[in-house]
Order: sequence, then C-alpha cells, then structure tokens
Amino acid sequence: MDFYKLMNEYKEAFLSDLKGLIAIPSLEDFESAKTNAPFGTEVRKALDYMLELGAKEGFVVKDIDGYAGTIEYGEGTESIGVLGHLDVVPFGEGWSHGPTEMVEKDGYILGRGVLDDKGPTMAAFYALKALKDNNIKLNKKIILILGTNEETGMKCMDYYAKHGEIPTCGFTPDADFPVIYGEKGHINPVLVSDEKTVIKKLVAGERPNIVIGKAQATLPKLTDKQRAEFNYYLQVEKLKGQIIADGDDDIVEIEGKYFHAAMAYNGVNAAVHLLNYVGASFADKLASQFADLLMDWKGTGLNIAMEGAYMGFLTMNVGIVSIKNQHTEITLDIRYPNDTTGKELETRIIKSLPETITCKPVEDSKPLFVDPNSTIVKTLMHAYQAYTKDTFSPAKTIGGGTYARKFENFVAFGPEFPNRETPNFFVGGPHEKDEGIKLDDLLKAGAIYAEALQDLAKDSLHADA
Repeated sequence: MDFYKLMNEYKEAFLSDLKGLIAIPSLEDFESAKTNAPFGTEVRKALDYMLELGAKEGFVVKDIDGYAGTIEYGEGTESIGVLGHLDVVPFGEGWSHGPTEMVEKDGYILGRGVLDDKGPTMAAFYALKALKDNNIKLNKKIILILGTNEETGMKCMDYYAKHGEIPTCGFTPDADFPVIYGEKGHINPVLVSDEKTVIKKLVAGERPNIVIGKAQATLPKLTDKQRAEFNYYLQVEKLKGQIIADGDDDIVEIEGKYFHAAMAYNGVNAAVHLLNYVGASFADKLASQFADLLMDWKGTGLNIAMEGAYMGFLTMNVGIVSIKNQHTEITLDIRYPNDTTGKELETRIIKSLPETITCKPVEDSKPLFVDPNSTIVKTLMHAYQAYTKDTFSPAKTIGGGTYARKFENFVAFGPEFPNRETPNFFVGGPHEKDEGIKLDDLLKAGAIYAEALQDLAKDSLHADA
C-alpha cells in the first residue's frame, strides 16, 4: 500500500478538516471550565470537533469526561496508541496573520497548532482513515488518544491513565523524526524573594515553557545617564526596546525572541535582559543577583550546568517573572539529562542562592528512556526509512517533554524531518509566531504513521515493544 499517494488523494479534505480545527482557539481557560470541560470551553470545542470527525468516518469514539477522547479502529487484546493533543500555547505577538486563521503560502501552512500538535494529530487521524478505507486487517486495536492539557501539565493524561484503556505501546506525533527514544527530565523551580528593588512592577511571561519575548519594567524616572546606558545596552546586545513615560515613572521595554523552552538557546529572554540592565544601571542588588543567576541558559549561575551521555546538555529557561509590591517570584523551566535527578538539581540550586532568595519545593517529571534497540523503536525506524529513504539519521533524544513519558513503551515520532528545507520567508516553530510546517511534510508524516501503525498492529508485540 502506497500511503503517501493516498495521503495526497486526501489532501483537500485534510486541509479543510485541519483548518476547522485551527480556527478553534483551544487555550486553557479555567474561568470557563465546567463539568466535562475541565480546561475550558474552547478546548472542549476542539475535542468535540475531533470526536465528531471520528464518528462521521465510522470509528468508535469515546469521551473521557472532557479530559481526553479516543478514536478507535480494530479489535484485539493488545492495542497500539497514538497520543496527540488539541490544546495550544498562547499566541504571542508579531503574527503576519490571525493565529487561528490557517493560511497556505508557497507549500507551507501556518497557524497556531499546525505543528504543535493539531496538524500531526490530524495526520494520525488520516492514517487511521487510510487503514480503515482500505480494509487493512489488523491483529490489534489502534487507539488515537486526544489530550487537552499537554501544554500546561498533562493532567489530562493523568486522568486518562486512571479511566481509559492503556495501550500496549505506541507513539506521540509531537516532536521529530526519525524516533525520539529519550526525553530530558523536567522541573519548574520557583525562586522567591522579598528583597527591596527599584523595580515597581515587572510582570512578564505566559508559560514556563516559552522564552519571554517581550518584557516591561516600571521604574523611577530615568536620568539622562540611565537613558544613555539603556540605549547602549540595546546596541551592544543587538536588542530592540523603548522608554515610555508613565507619570512620575518610566516604563522600560525590551523585545527578545519567543521560543520553546527546550531550545532556550534559540530564543532571547527579554525579562532576563531587563534584570541585567536594571541591576547595572540602578546598582539594584536584587536585579543583579537574579541576572547573575539566570543569564546563562545552561544554568551555570545555579551550578547545574552539565552534559549527559545520551541526552546532551541541561537547558534552563526563565519562563515567568513577577515583581510587584516588593515581592518577586520567578518560575524556571529546566530540562535535564538522565545522568542526574530533579532532587540533585534542587539541592544544587538551593546551595547556589544568596540568603535573600529561596526556592519553593520542586515537583519532578523524570526523564523518559526507551531502549533504542527495542521492537517499538526498530519498527518505527523502518516505517520512517520506507518513505524517506533516509538511513543515515539515527534515533535520538530531545529536551522537550511529550505525552510519551506518561506511559510505558511509548516514544515520540515526528512530524518534523531532519535537514528540512528553509523557505525564503519566516516560518515559526512550536510556540513561535507564524508557527508553520511544509504541507508535504505533514502528508508524508501521515503516510509514515499509517505504515507504522499497520506494522505494529500486525505483528506480535514482545515484552521489549
């Protein structure tokens, strides 16, 4: 079966269905949360949208109390799972079009969620449709599990694990190809201080897992010298910013670059730069302390910098900064290799802090690690290579955290390809403005998913699967 040819035959229907899903601004919203909509009405709408598509195609669909939903095909005592999520991160600023308006441009599609993770989830849905439309006989059930809270804690999967059917093995289409067999551990330390500061207000950041792309600080009226120092700082650091008069105060603004926290080195953290400027120009002790602790995304200031044997270096992102009424709380996003533990990192952080700064107790999301020689990894690699002819790119590990860590024998699998083309216009990645993906890549991912599910659901699964 040539699943890639079939995906291209589905292309117009695929685009129409995805466009309708992208149009739903499925952001977590506890103000509108209610029974069967635990994360808000818009997320619930996205779940209903997918379940209705599944029912229309003749699949068995189930609603897991609004926390998740399933679209199922086939039967068997064993099952293969695909874990996709329908929630998205906040839109941010600077889009060239409406974030919920999916647009096509020179072979690419853009819109919030086309890459993370509505587009890949739709590709997995069409993979199931391809199997069903062609009456491909399977020995196991395939369960497409639709999550609703991946971006803000994965509580949806915790609930599903208690109330839904747990697949024997599977994958999540929420990372990179070829296969992601390991994911870094994840902690979100919160640093707290009541030390006095000249900063009257600095509230920046939307989620811990996004590099802060813009930040403003309300400060006492700047002197001419401080204004000159601000302009010099912008020039040296190659940043954009401005000073806005606000009565007896000034609002100092710096623009950075939004990016996914797992790759904080690709972003520019505006809030950290603001702290660095204020610390130097105002001789502000608190701002200087935090700048020294947090400027390096490797975590050297907190004495946690390290590089793992399998997973590479630790990354640290300053995700949320709240300074008001002389009280400071800063939330970090730290991704660490499986050579250490969250507890060890917490201990190191606490020891590195001055007396004026404390750290709240840390919850640890432990690393995911699946044997790269296991059946699940080998089967997925075979499906990837069948449609790409890429036998060079190896299975790998990443810093991002996906649903795969919530179940045994799960890995992340696509949709982004290695060595992909760079278009002659801006296409954002996950959590960025103008988030996008090449349409042909998404269709090819759907073909690979269909091939992989066919192979996994036909053969006997061993203990290492």
